[in-house]
Amino acid sequence: MVFACVTFTGITEEQKEVLTALLSEIGFEGYEETDTEFKAFIGKEVLDIIALDSVVENLALNYTLSEIEPQNWNALWEGNFEPVIVDDFCAIRADFHGSLKDQAKYEIVITPKMSFGTGHHATTYMMIQLMRNTPMQGKSVLDYGCGTGVLAILAERLGAVYTMAIDIDEWAYQNTLENVLNNNCKKIEVVQGELDRIDTRTFDIILANINKHVLQFSMEHMYRALHSEGVLLLSGILHEDEDDIVSLAVSCGFRKLAVIKRGSWMAISFTRGYE
Repeated sequence: MVFACVTFTGITEEQKEVLTALLSEIGFEGYEETDTEFKAFIGKEVLDIIALDSVVENLALNYTLSEIEPQNWNALWEGNFEPVIVDDFCAIRADFHGSLKDQAKYEIVITPKMSFGTGHHATTYMMIQLMRNTPMQGKSVLDYGCGTGVLAILAERLGAVYTMAIDIDEWAYQNTLENVLNNNCKKIEVVQGELDRIDTRTFDIILANINKHVLQFSMEHMYRALHSEGVLLLSGILHEDEDDIVSLAVSCGFRKLAVIKRGSWMAISFTRGYE
């Protein structure tokens, strides 16, 4: 697969946060920052120039478009991917980094490729923070929009007896399979497709780090897929979208438990049912 690389210069931190959210909604999968540039990546065959131009115009930004061959992606990550340590709880590194076991209780080794979910982005970081305070021993878990599979891998580390990691994207599906194998996980089923691929199965915990529109579209389905008194952890939510997401979740039968914020982003935990 050939990837399109969209490069922005002269972009502020606030613009990066909003831009990442909007680009993710139109199919962009990977992002890279340098001191002077912000790059976004998407499969060339799924790039919608009209949608891209609309996003860029609304933010008053300019961009340049280029192509990147897939075999260059690993070299790109090796040059720019730094380990992530979430508090003293979870360390995420690539296989070319040294061990971080002395800095965090859990260590996950991933080859990120083009999949979202390395821990660098605020939304993944906060999901891991919420997972720290969510008992998972003996639980069943759904990682909806799994990206690299990092949250599913962490769920198994935390004692989940079964996790389904599902993503519509072929690249994410293949990357999760690879990362699950490399982390010696035995209790994760990786599935490619929409949420309806879970059929009638239900779970104790659902993890959904996606975007506002997918969360809204899937809220009722996630409610049906969650056991009574189960826990739903959501991220991919900008501050200004909090009321919309919470109102919809409550109308479906969820009860809000906690909210955490990082930069322009937030993560929210819910339980199924009212007090």
